[in-house]
Amino acid sequence: MMALMVHLKTVAHLRGRGDRIAKVTFRGLPFYSRVAENCDDVAHFNETFRWPIASRLDGNEMLEIQVYNYSKVFSNRLVGTFCMVLQKVAEEGHLELTDTLIDDNNASIKTNVTIEIRYQSMDGTVGVWSDGEFLDVPDDRDGMFAFETDSLLSGQSHGSGTSPGRSLQGSIPTFRKAGKGVFSAMKLGKIKISKDDHKKGDEPAILDMEDLDRKAMRLAGSLDPDTISLASVTAVTTNVSNKRSKPDIKMEPSSGRPVDYQISITVVEARQLIGLNMDPVVCVEIGDDKKYTSMKESTNCPYYNEYFVFDFHVPPHVMFDKIIKLSVIHSKNLLRSGTLVGTFKMDVGTVYSQPEHQFYHKWAILSDPDDITAGCKGYIKCDIAVVGKGDNIKTPHKANETDEDDIEGNLLLPEGIPAERQWARFYVKIYRAEGLPKMNTSIMANVKKAFIGENRDLVDPYVQVQFAGQKGKTSVQKSSYEPIWNEQIVFTELFPPLCKRMKVQIRDSDKVNDVAIGTHFVDLRKISNDGDKGFLPTMGPAWANMYGSTRQYTLMDEHQDLNEGLGEGVSFRARLLLSVAVEILDTTAPEIMSSTEVQVEGVSNISESATGKIDEFFLFGSFLEATMIDRKIGDKTISFEITIGNYGNQIDGVSKPSSAKKKKKDGENEEEENELIQNSSEDEADEESDLVSVSCTPPMKPVITDRNYFHLPYFAKKPCVYIKSWWQDQRRRLYNSNMMDKIADKLEEGLNDVQEVIKTEKAFPERRLRGVLEDLSIGCSRFVTLANKDVNQAGRTKLDRERLKSCMREMDSMGQQAKQIRTQVKKNTVRDKLKLVQNFLQKLRFLADEPQHSIPDVFVWMMSNNKRIAYARIPSKDILYSIVDEETGKDCGKVKAVFLKLPGKKGFGPAGWTVQAKLELYLWLGLNKQRKDFLNGLPNGFEEIKAAQAGPGLQSVPPVSLIYNMKQVFQLRAHMYQARSLFAADSSGLSDPFARVFFSTHSQVTEVLSETLCPTWDQLLVFDDVELFGEASELRDDPPIIVVEIYDQDTVGKAEFIGRTFAKPTIKMCDEHYGPPRFPPQLEYYQVYRGNCTAGELLAAFELLQIGQGGRADLPPLEGPTDSERGPILPVPLGIRPVLSRYRIEVLFWGLRDLKRINLAQVDRPRVDIECAGRGVQSVLIQNYKKNPNFSILVKWFEVDLPENELLHPPLNIRVVDCRAFGRYILVGSHAVTSLRRFIYSTPDKTSTNWATAAKLMNGYMVLANGGSQPRSSPSLSSRTFSRPAGDISVNMDSEPSLRKMDTVVKLDATSDAVVKVDMTEEESDKEKKKKKKKKKGGMDEDDEPDERVLDWWSKYFASIETLKETLRAQEVAQAEAEEREDLEIAAEAAGSKTNQKSKEKKGSKDKKKGLAADGSEKRPVKAKVDELLVYNKELESEYGNFEDWLHTFNLYRGKAGDDDEHALDDDRIVGRFKGSLCMYKLPLSEEITREAGFDPNMGMFQSIPHNDPINVLVRVYVVRATDLHPADINGKADPYVVIKLGKSEVKDKENYISKQLNPVFGKSFDIEATFPMESMLTVSVYDWDLVGTDDLIGETKIDLENRFYSKYRATCGISSNYSVHGYNVWRDPMKPSQILAKLCKEGKTDGPHYGPGGKVKVANRIFMGRTEIEDENGLKKQTEEHLALTVLNHWEEIPRVGCKLVPEHVETRPLLNPDKPGIEQGRIEMWVDMFPMDMPAPGPAIDISPRKPKRYELRVIIWNTDEVILEDDDYFTGEKSSDIFVRGWLKGQQEDKQDTDVHYHSLTGEGNFNWRFVFPFDYLMAEEKIVISKKESMFSWDETEYKIPPRLTLQVWDADHFSADDFLGAIELDLNRFPRGAKTAKQCSLDMIRNEHELPTISIFKQKRVKGWWPFVARDENDEMELTGKVEAELHLVTAEEAEKSPVGLGRNEPDPLEKPNRPDTSLMWFLSPLKSIRYFIWHNYRWLILKVLGLILLLLMLGLFLYSIPGYLVKKILGA
Repeated sequence: MMALMVHLKTVAHLRGRGDRIAKVTFRGLPFYSRVAENCDDVAHFNETFRWPIASRLDGNEMLEIQVYNYSKVFSNRLVGTFCMVLQKVAEEGHLELTDTLIDDNNASIKTNVTIEIRYQSMDGTVGVWSDGEFLDVPDDRDGMFAFETDSLLSGQSHGSGTSPGRSLQGSIPTFRKAGKGVFSAMKLGKIKISKDDHKKGDEPAILDMEDLDRKAMRLAGSLDPDTISLASVTAVTTNVSNKRSKPDIKMEPSSGRPVDYQISITVVEARQLIGLNMDPVVCVEIGDDKKYTSMKESTNCPYYNEYFVFDFHVPPHVMFDKIIKLSVIHSKNLLRSGTLVGTFKMDVGTVYSQPEHQFYHKWAILSDPDDITAGCKGYIKCDIAVVGKGDNIKTPHKANETDEDDIEGNLLLPEGIPAERQWARFYVKIYRAEGLPKMNTSIMANVKKAFIGENRDLVDPYVQVQFAGQKGKTSVQKSSYEPIWNEQIVFTELFPPLCKRMKVQIRDSDKVNDVAIGTHFVDLRKISNDGDKGFLPTMGPAWANMYGSTRQYTLMDEHQDLNEGLGEGVSFRARLLLSVAVEILDTTAPEIMSSTEVQVEGVSNISESATGKIDEFFLFGSFLEATMIDRKIGDKTISFEITIGNYGNQIDGVSKPSSAKKKKKDGENEEEENELIQNSSEDEADEESDLVSVSCTPPMKPVITDRNYFHLPYFAKKPCVYIKSWWQDQRRRLYNSNMMDKIADKLEEGLNDVQEVIKTEKAFPERRLRGVLEDLSIGCSRFVTLANKDVNQAGRTKLDRERLKSCMREMDSMGQQAKQIRTQVKKNTVRDKLKLVQNFLQKLRFLADEPQHSIPDVFVWMMSNNKRIAYARIPSKDILYSIVDEETGKDCGKVKAVFLKLPGKKGFGPAGWTVQAKLELYLWLGLNKQRKDFLNGLPNGFEEIKAAQAGPGLQSVPPVSLIYNMKQVFQLRAHMYQARSLFAADSSGLSDPFARVFFSTHSQVTEVLSETLCPTWDQLLVFDDVELFGEASELRDDPPIIVVEIYDQDTVGKAEFIGRTFAKPTIKMCDEHYGPPRFPPQLEYYQVYRGNCTAGELLAAFELLQIGQGGRADLPPLEGPTDSERGPILPVPLGIRPVLSRYRIEVLFWGLRDLKRINLAQVDRPRVDIECAGRGVQSVLIQNYKKNPNFSILVKWFEVDLPENELLHPPLNIRVVDCRAFGRYILVGSHAVTSLRRFIYSTPDKTSTNWATAAKLMNGYMVLANGGSQPRSSPSLSSRTFSRPAGDISVNMDSEPSLRKMDTVVKLDATSDAVVKVDMTEEESDKEKKKKKKKKKGGMDEDDEPDERVLDWWSKYFASIETLKETLRAQEVAQAEAEEREDLEIAAEAAGSKTNQKSKEKKGSKDKKKGLAADGSEKRPVKAKVDELLVYNKELESEYGNFEDWLHTFNLYRGKAGDDDEHALDDDRIVGRFKGSLCMYKLPLSEEITREAGFDPNMGMFQSIPHNDPINVLVRVYVVRATDLHPADINGKADPYVVIKLGKSEVKDKENYISKQLNPVFGKSFDIEATFPMESMLTVSVYDWDLVGTDDLIGETKIDLENRFYSKYRATCGISSNYSVHGYNVWRDPMKPSQILAKLCKEGKTDGPHYGPGGKVKVANRIFMGRTEIEDENGLKKQTEEHLALTVLNHWEEIPRVGCKLVPEHVETRPLLNPDKPGIEQGRIEMWVDMFPMDMPAPGPAIDISPRKPKRYELRVIIWNTDEVILEDDDYFTGEKSSDIFVRGWLKGQQEDKQDTDVHYHSLTGEGNFNWRFVFPFDYLMAEEKIVISKKESMFSWDETEYKIPPRLTLQVWDADHFSADDFLGAIELDLNRFPRGAKTAKQCSLDMIRNEHELPTISIFKQKRVKGWWPFVARDENDEMELTGKVEAELHLVTAEEAEKSPVGLGRNEPDPLEKPNRPDTSLMWFLSPLKSIRYFIWHNYRWLILKVLGLILLLLMLGLFLYSIPGYLVKKILGA
């Protein structure tokens, strides 16, 4: 084994006195020396460092030694560096030298270093080893050494030249920042000093938390004594040193618990289905649920638009493995199942991983599973969405989609999957399994044995594989614990598959029912890579370990689910040898099997060594502590068992195979591998054979700790266990995983730090992030060098090789990206970059998960009374040892706090939160031959105790226990200050919390504080005489963790668990001084967890003080109890408790709302109590809650002492009590305001004129600076957009030039959905400039402006929706530009010239504005001039900060909190709402505020607030439409209607329900009168109408009208963009704009408005321009100031001090929710609300938004001629090809009304003449471009259903047959809105008109009205190619219903306006109607010569016959002469 050793002797000629530390680095792996303390000019280190290396030392490699002045507090200062090239060492092997160091600037300094270097090479050519380094050298069985790691940072790869990345090193010293190996200070709060700070040195390896905080503060510039480290869990668990590893705080297994899911699928339409004239139905199948669409007749492009919803309640991964299957079936009816056309399969997980968890309007490709040689069978267009609880799906806006006809561009496939998927075979080879458990009782077996006389194995296993909805099974191997199958299961599926996981299960075959023995999931993403250098899925042959329930057989296994793969397995079940391979099929090959049935075939056996060489592993464990053992177990003796696989399992371990050859000679429960050891050389086995595994600690009686817990008295004597086991040596896999995991852990920790820094608003988060990225890039490059080993290990599979390649590529590129991002991290980009880096984290975790198992996981079981009680499962990779540090598992050779939990379902819920036991456990797993280091990581100071039977000569036997003879005594002080936001554990909605602190075997409790969620205990708990074992110095670096559990005290019964957190104490040894910087410790926040959910935070500090010789007298003194009332309770001492100042808190009491009954009695006289830090104030009593729920006195205040540090502010509690008779008080509900920061008042800046800052400082009525007071869209928040100087937008006094500039500025606000136009003139000119737009909404002509009369509210709505879409696009563009600008800034910063950068930024922002202005004015396509409103695709509240600008709503809670994940049930606990506000400020307050004019001292800071007396309001609710409603009827539809409730009044619109519609357009307005505050919650619900039974609620939405009414955003009535007095855009508000403006100015005490000449108006110091005249109905123009006033209102946010964005005219989209399905959207509703106070003039009538009535049209289609129709028939007489042509036509959706022409018989050329007219009347909605059809769905339907269908005309050409069915020849479908212009002549008409439909110009019949031309008929041939089957000359003429009445026409060729008869050739006739004609035309025409010849011949023959006939007579006459 090669190694390099460096002996560092001394460093001399140092300056000054001090502590020194040295760091020696070779191949990137640093070692730190110990600290040489207090040395003068010479430091004697005298330490040896050793690097085992696996590749030869290269002459160019460097050794680097850095010497630092060590400091505990500050970062170490570099003295100098020594670098040397190891050329001489490589040649000679030994070198001693003394040389000087060089400093930062490469200048030589006096200090020198003396070292000795040795190098041992492998072949012994250099130097010689003297000391025996290894315990036993591995025997050279394979002819070469199998090395652990083939190189460290390899200087030379095997045999190749110098390795990459090493070229730049000559003798220049390299300063590589970081790379401090694994022991670097992975520490919270530490801010890496960036390179700009010119500090090259590294921080010390071991730092303390407090130092770091102080350092962070130093960097932040100010040393604030109260700054606090939010250490929380990260701090505890940070790896400060190397003897302990992180505890895991989240206890409960999160998988396996069922959750609600809803899958919604809309089948829109299908296209290009293969087959002629079919009647298709689509079947949607998820898992076992099937739903069908209706059937569409005789079409292969049916339009359905049907919506299906599936609800599930299952665990997540069960959900994601379900298959969604869409299939099209042809002509299915009640009697026959129909024939399958094609299917499409995808698993739910694929959909869920899409952005927004959905596919929207995508085309699924159908393929035929029975014939894989065929191509695509058609397409289905559908939407699929999967919603889990709390996901909200953003539906893209559904107005008028122009159909996504580009099928290829919109396929239903995830990103990156090719459109053309090929068929592939998936081969799953199952070889054998071993270690199976018993699956039958042994009673039966014994009976059998008695009869038959043979012993049988009690299990009959087979393997079942499930993939993509199909199952395959192997054969059953009867009675075998080690079955051998050697079979393969073959699936045929499209590749890449859309199903992610394959489920492989070993099952036990049983006569009654088969049960699973174990399950393994193969994730295809992990065993393949789709990159360009990727590989097909491949795996193995490798062993898969299966885990599940415990192994003993019981008839009813309560943990059976675990064997099915649900939840975390609690025991090893078996392992299975399998492999997976994929082969892409060439479907053209003739011999291919074309079906996709699953096949099972045999395969040949594989060799033993294929999965790796079997090696002996050694597992050692030591139990240092066992505490917190749950007392429910009882006081029987307790022992702990450790198992790995079946080794070490003594109760229910290996079931012995019965076959004779496997009888073992020793009684050990070994698996078959034991034979290998038996057969190995005897002498080697000699010393080993005595080593029997000890897997169980000796049983011990537990000792009581306190009421809940026991502990085991492991004081000085710590029991140990060790197990030998044999596994295939596949450590390389685990090593690579470990390296990646470590990089990921470090990254995660760094990211948590950055988030904490941002959250606590400390300085410089960007520096910390840069440090994190630097670590990441170094880690990545380190991985690449370490993993790049040319390991020719036995058993390396293809996956191992490919995965290594791809991991190295990924890590390399990640390292590069990290470097790149690091340069881009800026103060303003930290958050964005943080998101990017979080993606890296996910990727790392994904890569680190190794799909091929090797060593099974280790289980620790606590046994009591021989029963298994609780367990912990430890992944074997975490404790696996390697010579190379990075590869070692994170817990290997370290002490880890392990919490045991209950197995299986018992561990869910409350039982899973209580700890069953806490162990301090030390584990080490490695090859037996590397065993010598296995005790190295234990805390020092122990002696080993060997087993008694071990012989004297055996040194290598591991100990059975350790005796610690060193013990240190400590005092622990736990400063428990307060907790906040605790979990509500009582029915009152509060808790009675106390905390219990555990340390080692001690525990203490704080006092119980009743009725609070935010207890301030302010209590010091002192633990005296805590004994800890081990060396003092080690304990200082590595104290054990403290566990704090918080409970709720109940009067009866046991205290209820609230949550738990961990902490690490600050340690003071007896020789250290108690003083700054480490002492006294600071309070820190620790996150409290309950299961996996957070349950609050604890503010505390912990110190551990060593008690020395002098006893406790030496400790810092404790103050006695100060508070006499509290008795003997010690308070937290002064240095630790926070510094307080006096604050005043003002409370605005407005009112109470929606109080529910308490104990069945109604709340009548409520009162609100406010309490903070022990002080508080009470509101006045509300005398009669029913009559008026508002308070009569609005503002009260109280003073309180609070910490100066805002982060430490205690929560403020709001409680509502009901005052009952006889002085009883009942708590109604409570609310805790956890953070008061948003209510802290800051003084407004009087001088500020810049509106952006002014708006920030003082927002409207209320002067809460950061109350939730700004809406998201208020300009002050989107600072990015408005960081430009204000002068650009504001118009100064009267300067003309800036006015002109204002014309062009269009400002895009990054967060709002609106494009704000700056003034009217610009908008007008804009419209003139606009270009033409191809597609017009509302069917207007290109040139003419729409007629005012035609426009209605819907025109406005649809135009606005278009704008919404455009705005979203524009925002994306703006964002991209902003990013570009940021890159410029980064470049500028890199250049380093700050001044330069500032100018650049200004210039950049100016350019950008120009760019945007240009965008705004020129790029937007022309639209008709329609006034618009704003369509918000969310609730108005979310846009305007819940309208809590001055009035906040606090939910009151009562009742126990739900234990569902993340408290999802909190809504059920809400018992009412308190409305009011808070304002807090430090005393004394400056004078100027109170001196302001009109200051009302009674109102304090709440000036100019409206009175809260009852007020009558007219509420007008407009409901536009609902989208995507959840179906409520069996037919997958709903019959929705609207119900509106406000207080007592309810409006039901039941009679106007809309039949069978999931996207109903309501178009209604409802007026309700209400009185605020009694009736202020408006509920808009959508119900489903049912003929019988009650109507069901589909969903509802609630709107708080009161907050809207009083909001300064003026949400009473939206302000429209233009003022008009008539028409569709009429002004709705009873107050005119000028009146509104005057009122706002008066209320805001703002100067103005002053109207000036020339269309100007001045408000404050802003000037606005606008039009000054208006037209009335009669077209007369009048002067008016309204336009000017409206301009100001639309830009009110620009007014300094009082400005804010006023709510515009709008439509909001609100989600509908159903209380039965919490958190899952049931659809959305579009609506808006207007409110008008009744004491004002009454508003006009409501605007009419009733749905547009479809317009009646008539489409007249004249079929003139056809040409080139293919000829189908053969003539009877002549055999000629001919066709009897007729044409059929219909409008889509009206197949019943299909019309046929007459038949043109016997066309010989394909020409047909018809002159035939079809007439199709239809109803058409112009705006939506849809035909409206109303018809009954079936004979049983109650009423007609309305369908909306795109207007498509289908023309087909047929061949008529008399006796058989007519033959279909071809068809064309024309979309009447967009179809190609017909060709002028038949010649020009070709197939291209269909093929290149997208490129050709299209026309719309609605604009053209009349079109004539030739169009092609097409059909598909056998190869699915389009072919031309004819041409038709047609004329389309569209007339409105009125025109049709005026000039009616007849059908066919009838009156009126008849068409003339076609001039058909005479041949066109039917033979049996006019036989003469047919003879004339057909027979004579073709055969006349033949006929003439035949006639001639017949005549001749006749003559001849007559001649012959008559000649005898004549002859006789002649002869006889008669």
